[in-house]
Amino acid sequence: MTAPEEPGVETVIAARGGDQRALDDLVAGYLPLVYNIVGHALGGHADTDDVVQETMLRAVHGLSGLRDPASFRSWLVVIALNQVRERHRRQVPAEELVDQADPGADFVDLTILRLQLSGQRREVVAATRWLSADERELLSLWWLAAAGRLTRAEVAEATGLSPQHAAVRIQRLKAQLDSARIVVRALSQQCLALKEVLGDWDGQPSALWRKRIARHVRECPQCGRHQNGLAAVEALVAGLPLVAVPVTLGHVLTGSAKPVVAAAVAKPWYLAAVKPVAAAAAAVAVTTGVIVALPSTQDEPIPQALAAVATTTAPTTTTTTTATTTTTPPTTPVKATTVKAPPVVPARKSAKKGVSTWTFPGVTDALKDVHAGWFYTWAAGPEKVAAPPGVEFVPMIWGAKSVTPSTLAEAKKNGTTLLGFNEPDLAEQSNMTVEQALDLWPQLQSTGMRLGSPAVAFGGDKAGGWLDRFMTGAAARGLRVDFITLHWYGGDFSPAAVGQLKSYISAVQARYNKPVWLTEYSLIDFSQGQARYPTPEQLAAFATGSTAMLENQAGLERYAWFALPADKPGTGLYKDGRTPTPAGIAYRAAGPS
Repeated sequence: MTAPEEPGVETVIAARGGDQRALDDLVAGYLPLVYNIVGHALGGHADTDDVVQETMLRAVHGLSGLRDPASFRSWLVVIALNQVRERHRRQVPAEELVDQADPGADFVDLTILRLQLSGQRREVVAATRWLSADERELLSLWWLAAAGRLTRAEVAEATGLSPQHAAVRIQRLKAQLDSARIVVRALSQQCLALKEVLGDWDGQPSALWRKRIARHVRECPQCGRHQNGLAAVEALVAGLPLVAVPVTLGHVLTGSAKPVVAAAVAKPWYLAAVKPVAAAAAAVAVTTGVIVALPSTQDEPIPQALAAVATTTAPTTTTTTTATTTTTPPTTPVKATTVKAPPVVPARKSAKKGVSTWTFPGVTDALKDVHAGWFYTWAAGPEKVAAPPGVEFVPMIWGAKSVTPSTLAEAKKNGTTLLGFNEPDLAEQSNMTVEQALDLWPQLQSTGMRLGSPAVAFGGDKAGGWLDRFMTGAAARGLRVDFITLHWYGGDFSPAAVGQLKSYISAVQARYNKPVWLTEYSLIDFSQGQARYPTPEQLAAFATGSTAMLENQAGLERYAWFALPADKPGTGLYKDGRTPTPAGIAYRAAGPS
């Protein structure tokens, strides 16, 4: 099966705008590229399919936030590498994997079999087993560049290196690959001395054994011949097609995707949430003929992406999920209901109560009517949102590129409290390593403002999670973090959701012993393959119950609903400046008891 042609910029633009057929073509066209990158990078590990699946899901969910459609391929490659690195960080032992790969059917074997390779091409592919994890990561990009599937500029961008530095690393990689090719040859025709060297070898390729065997070849008169006649590796790789994506992983099909979806939704990681636009996009991947199977070996729920923010300058935000244990969401479909006009409830002012927002018609009136004490826009400035008297704007430094003297000065001018990086644990959001965030943190601290931690998408209460490692590093470096910021989205629309949210906040408070700000929260369920929203009555009930709990939660300084505008389907509070939704009416009534 030949790989589909990669779609052009027009397809990316159409898919980003909600065109289902375009999204179908986009996923089908780029899935083989991602599969080959991840396959080479992981060396045929059993997690390969899971990492490919998660990469494609994150790309689909984050598409609404892609600003430059021409950069889609480069952006997708970066997401794939981030997922590979995340897999390396977790280092799940093979014996703990739920689904073991067939040892005879890993990516190396599949490449040899499906491309019908022989001779030195077969040796090159087999040699990739002997590379280290870092070497395989670079190999995955260089291999596709040599085959004409990526540009050298994209390789440099994906690795975060200058073109010159990337070229140097590629030369070193090719030297290691040639060494591994010699090892493959030597193992196929072992002399007696080599058999003695291999006496305590466990049969698993490793960098250490590659060096030992290569040293033997250099010193052995009989094995030295294996060094002769190596063809240039670029010539061997050039023109090789991509390895076809296995049917079990997902490709363009005709007919219904329902059987795959039915199997996928039984997976436990689905107790998650998506925000509106991305949810619709994700549904396309399983309803228009593109089957993107969903990962089942994750320890944590997978966050989804956020609806596009309606302003041209404010960064988009993404979905977040609760990391706490939740009850299983209702499996029966939510039927449309006619909502009776609720009784008029007086508004109450709360210093705790806030909202996240972008600009929309009547935003100032809505801020005043909801009686919020504060708001933010995911930016250092209010982004054309005029605050009513007495409503505080809280600036944010969204990501690494926002850490500039001018942006920090703007934040300091606009407030006294500063929110840290937005969902740095997500590739499609601020996408930062813990070390990068810690290195930049002193610049935020230098503003003298009160500082909120980076707001992770999920897992804020987990030992060894992104936030836990950041807080440990901050303490070790003597950095200041004044309070913890959290995001939470629940997929259980029953009254139990309030308790689940409370449990998550309490767990985070117990871990870090600091005040907490809940800067995004609401109800959205993605467990059935597409976004499922609560009924207006359920959402209003949750707004009432959650705000009553949050107002009385000791140590919780502030909370903010996602989001103030209801200009898109979802969980918004105000259709315009004077028309609250039922949830908006309930949220407006929130305040100190």
